[in-house]
Amino acid sequence: MRLFGALYTRALVWARAPLAVHYLCALSFVEAFIFPIMPEVMLAPMMMGKRHKAFFYANMSLLFSLLGSLVGYALGHWAYEGVRPLLSVHMQQVITTWVGNLRIDMSQHWLAMWAALMLAALQPVIPMKFVTWAAGIVGVPILPFLACIALGRGKRVWLLALLIRLFGERAEHILHRHIEWIGWVALALLGLTLAWWLWPR
Repeated sequence: MRLFGALYTRALVWARAPLAVHYLCALSFVEAFIFPIMPEVMLAPMMMGKRHKAFFYANMSLLFSLLGSLVGYALGHWAYEGVRPLLSVHMQQVITTWVGNLRIDMSQHWLAMWAALMLAALQPVIPMKFVTWAAGIVGVPILPFLACIALGRGKRVWLLALLIRLFGERAEHILHRHIEWIGWVALALLGLTLAWWLWPR
């Protein structure tokens, strides 16, 4: 727990630094495939410091999140292909069958899959890196993958920018007060969508 507290504090320090935009871009990039702290930790204080640039900061964060998601997608694909030969024959068969079934479900129920991707990118409970790695392993088509991530993550950062433009510091209190409910509702919707997608027909 201390690790995440220290990372959270460090991100707040970066938000007040002269090179804050560069740090925000770097954080948004690496958070998409490995780093555990969400860019909103930096975005909120940066937006409150310069409310007229709130959407600029949101768009920069979104752009570098998309670039990072491509790295996560590639890592998921190559890590899966690299590790598979090291596994037992039985385990390879199990994983290959599981991935194959997901690909079939993806082709048959593509609308539910896109909705699941967007919800996963929107809510803060499931880390972004899990979504990008999993998409690479399963082989989600790259352009629809990027579109879903852009819509899901875009709604998050644009909503934050809008709230801060309208309400200033009150927006941060609103988000802190309701973020758990927002996260759990989004997670429940994601679970229902995945259940509908995987339910045998």
